[in-house]
Amino acid sequence: MKLANSPGKAFRKLFLAVGLGSLATTGLPAAEPAPAADAQAPDPEEEAKLEEFSNWMGGATDTSNWIDFSVGGVFVDGDKAQFQQRRQISGDAQGGVADFHWEKFVGENALLKVDGRGLFDNRNYSLKLDLTDPDKGFVRAGYKQARSWYDGSGGFFPATGGWLSLYDEELTLDRGEAWIEAGITLPDRPTVSFKYSHQFRDGEKDSLIWGDSLQGGYGIRGIAPSFRSIDETRDIFQTDVTHSFGSTDWGLGLRYEAYRQDNSLNMRPRAGESNERYLTQNEGGDLDLFNVHTFTQTPITDSLRFTTGYSFTTLDSDITGSRIYGADFDSIYDPTYRDRGYLELEGGSRTRQHVVNLNLMATPWESVSIVPSLRVEHQSIDSISNFENTPGRTLTAALSDRERLDVSERLEARYTGVTNWVFYSRGDWLQGQGSLYERRGTSPAPRFVDNFDFERDTDDTRLTQKYTLGANWYPMQRLNFGTQYYHKIRSNEYEHKIDSNPNDGSSFLRFPAYFTNHDFDTDDINLRITWRPLGTVTLISRYDFQKSTIDTRVDGLAEIQSADLTTHIFSESISWSPVSRLYLQGTVNYVLDEADTPANDYAGGLVLDSQNDYWTASLAAGFALNQKTDLDAQYSYYRADNHTDNSAFSQPYGAGAEEHSITAGMTRRIRENLRWSLKYGFLDYRDGTSGGNNDFTANLVFSTVQWRF
Repeated sequence: MKLANSPGKAFRKLFLAVGLGSLATTGLPAAEPAPAADAQAPDPEEEAKLEEFSNWMGGATDTSNWIDFSVGGVFVDGDKAQFQQRRQISGDAQGGVADFHWEKFVGENALLKVDGRGLFDNRNYSLKLDLTDPDKGFVRAGYKQARSWYDGSGGFFPATGGWLSLYDEELTLDRGEAWIEAGITLPDRPTVSFKYSHQFRDGEKDSLIWGDSLQGGYGIRGIAPSFRSIDETRDIFQTDVTHSFGSTDWGLGLRYEAYRQDNSLNMRPRAGESNERYLTQNEGGDLDLFNVHTFTQTPITDSLRFTTGYSFTTLDSDITGSRIYGADFDSIYDPTYRDRGYLELEGGSRTRQHVVNLNLMATPWESVSIVPSLRVEHQSIDSISNFENTPGRTLTAALSDRERLDVSERLEARYTGVTNWVFYSRGDWLQGQGSLYERRGTSPAPRFVDNFDFERDTDDTRLTQKYTLGANWYPMQRLNFGTQYYHKIRSNEYEHKIDSNPNDGSSFLRFPAYFTNHDFDTDDINLRITWRPLGTVTLISRYDFQKSTIDTRVDGLAEIQSADLTTHIFSESISWSPVSRLYLQGTVNYVLDEADTPANDYAGGLVLDSQNDYWTASLAAGFALNQKTDLDAQYSYYRADNHTDNSAFSQPYGAGAEEHSITAGMTRRIRENLRWSLKYGFLDYRDGTSGGNNDFTANLVFSTVQWRF
């Protein structure tokens, strides 16, 4: 394709723009560029250079290929680790190729595609190669890696101002995958595909298992930060075959998965005190999974379709580990540290699972569809483990056998026989039963659990029912309503045929064995309205209400309501385009979420209501300044105020934060195939639960240049 303007000037503007900073634009999609009214005559020399480059890229003569260059930076004042976790970017200078796509036909039908990106400092890389011929098959391969950021801070104790910063809180975890895939798709032949994938997680992340710290006259509070070291790999091999026999589609799949982990939990309890120590809890493990599954799909008649599915899975796992206190991380066991831990943990489990699915879809009348389905699952799990307790080096072993059988039915129906109405309903039922046998043994023969001091054999039954009704109404082109209601019941019953622990409250091993019934009831209703009172105005309103109760019965006591959970969600969105070049949108979401238990009334401030109330608001605008330039801006606000200071009784928890976010951007179409965007952002975050230690403000400047070729 011949460009109307000088490509040499376009290249110079491109590289000048890259130097300004980079962030992908948000807001309005860019308008289609108009032809330049004052197009200059092309420079023959520069036209030849562009054609030579285009030929080097594969001879593309359209703009189906592109490359996005981006660069930018962030300036953070305050807690950088908290900024990184909330925004999931590095918080430093960054840039590179944000997006790359190139494609070219090979031969008559085969299409070769290359996609990738590479952003330095964000550790965000990917490369994908795809060669596909629809009449023969495909070969694909690729690699991708992305980084996640975490804040390694601990808790804050308001009564004393207690705040411990023990490590570098800017924690990162890299996730990645390398894969290769190939398949044969010959006409009228079975379709066969194979894929190998290697996945990994490597790095460190925060943990909410906080260590203890002495807080003056208030005693010990769990506020010392901890972190997890992660080193995990997963290798997956899978093969799938599909084919049609007459009117029946059939498929078979095999999957083998090998998972390895070498993780640890790291903590410094009582940091800075005379009895400070370091805790390292090593968590090693191997897991091997094999799965075979098959399915069929058969149209019996024009109005009747039958599908089946079966899956068998085996999962074998081995675990190793230790929990050691010492003078530093990864210390060897020292008996002078009297904390309770364990050594030489080893064990494993074996799981076998069978799943059968049967589905029938019937449309006996044009406006009625009915879908009954059946699912049967059987699962068995055998587990064993043994370890040495510290201090004392006593030996302990445990085993368990778990059996479970679940039968689920579902019936769905949809009716469209009334003009502008859609009615639907669904019923879900589950009947389950199972058994759990547990035994624990101690010295002198714990590895075979012959000398056991604890034994329990429990039978359980489960019954779940869920009924859903819904309707959508379209009374006019610019107005529609939707509503849905469901009622869900779940009942759990437990019978302890053998229990070596007395029901006198003297042994912690009674928990949770004293439960005989655990019942859940949930009602949920939502209403949705979409209304366009004017051609330029759209309003979307939604209300959700959910109420759940939990009833519990224990040995020798009457049934009580152990929890009451209530949630209200209100949301409103308004979009307005007063003129074709201007777009405005505002949204508001308000959530009221509370869980109440009897402990709130009797624990003297130790246990509070669980609240998750918050609201968010945003306002976005976009304006087409002219045929080549678009402007956009957005403001968002978040507020949660669920933090209650009960320092006298416990460690305060709950959310108590406020955040403001403002962004503004410009997109400029320099040429038909050359686009530049610039974005600025400002963030302000205040966190009351951390005593201000996690507060930050940040300024962001980013820019992107896209060239299509």
